[in-house]
Amino acid sequence: MSAFTFNTTKSVICEPGAIKRLGEIVKEQMGKKVLLVTDPGLIKAGLLDRATRSLNEAGVEYTLFDGVVADPPVSVVEAALADAREAAVDGVIGFGGGSSMDVAKLIALLIGGGERLDDVYGVGQAKGTRLPLIQIPTTAGTGSEVTPISIITVGETEKKGVVAPQLLPDIALLDAELTLGLPAHVTAATGIDAMVHAIESYTSASANNNPVSKALAREALRLLGANIESAVKDGTNVKARSDMLLGAMLAGQAFANSPVAAVHALAYPIGGIFHVPHGLSNALVLPHVMRFNTETCGEAYAVLATDVFPDLAATPSDQRVNQFIDRLEALSADLGLEQTLREVGIGEADLATLASDAMKQTRLLVNNPREVSETDALAIYKAAF
Repeated sequence: MSAFTFNTTKSVICEPGAIKRLGEIVKEQMGKKVLLVTDPGLIKAGLLDRATRSLNEAGVEYTLFDGVVADPPVSVVEAALADAREAAVDGVIGFGGGSSMDVAKLIALLIGGGERLDDVYGVGQAKGTRLPLIQIPTTAGTGSEVTPISIITVGETEKKGVVAPQLLPDIALLDAELTLGLPAHVTAATGIDAMVHAIESYTSASANNNPVSKALAREALRLLGANIESAVKDGTNVKARSDMLLGAMLAGQAFANSPVAAVHALAYPIGGIFHVPHGLSNALVLPHVMRFNTETCGEAYAVLATDVFPDLAATPSDQRVNQFIDRLEALSADLGLEQTLREVGIGEADLATLASDAMKQTRLLVNNPREVSETDALAIYKAAF
């Protein structure tokens, strides 16, 4: 066995209704003054009320930053930083999807360590400490509550990442009741996103690909594969929602240590340029990247196939890989997700730009089990078109 390092969030609370205890948890772990980072949609949906009620009952003073948008730009981070500094907060709470949690991570890091955002882009560039941090996901997808990664949009379209162990939160609070009102299309897209995390982590070419990540990825796929259709079709199914939330977290723990690759690299320009939600961007290119990768990791795909679709165990492994990819593609369609780039407003003339932009994601492409050239990327986009 090769040497490896595995890090994750220190404490995980997985309990329907746990949001009621947020105030007491914050008071014990953080102090009495926090920044609460979220987006306006969650406020409109009334989801934040349970969190703020608990904070108020515990006597915790909070400053609300609700300016997070999808694919948050630098300006959102700067605005949240200004609010945090003015309030002199003792800790940060991220409440929402991946965007809110990613912004919360950066605020905790930049306030706690006193560094500039421009100095921490990349892998391992952050040197300072961070403020105490609690992450509360309201979607079962990104796994951001257990990853040392924050992604923001720089300039008009480029996605940049900050990857540093300091970004791992102190507590991940998983309350499935917060996901009950999630629309079917969002549930589907974020669920496929979590499956991509597990698949790419298991097959990652990273030198730190490890048996812990592999085991977590497989269990994540079992949970996600068994529950995604139920969660999409009946959003009030607490068991299905709980299993999806747990599966997404396990996939997050897996790829936090054995990182993702070409699916994400090719998805980022789709989201950055055309503002397609991240989970859907992944779903659009997933089967095409997998077909490209089959010659180098077909055996691994044959293993994972039976985790998502147990009935494929009866299929010979040499036939199982293609069936696995076809079934994933069919699942995405059955869940109501768009299936082609043209359906999300991308034109054939845009494909070369996407391919060129994808090549900037060297942090991700290096983890792909098969080397991806710009010509390869263009062929994949054409297949997805």
